Amino acid sequence: MPDDTVTRFLKALSPEHRAEVERLPREDRERLADAWEAELVKDHDLDILSELSPPAAESEAARRVVEGPS
Repeated sequence: MPDDTVTRFLKALSPEHRAEVERLPREDRERLADAWEAELVKDHDLDILSELSPPAAESEAARRVVEGPS
């Protein structure tokens, strides 16, 4: 369900990023949430972090998606 993914994504964001993303149109929030899930799956460093702290891995992936490439 897209809403469940978006809700989980929003929870993983910092308060500042969450407010920013909540102002976006629904389609953009869903696109970012999908990118967040893909980031969690593809990044092996996040896999290691996830074993130690799943919320930290989710938060890091959310930050990367919102801030984009460095």
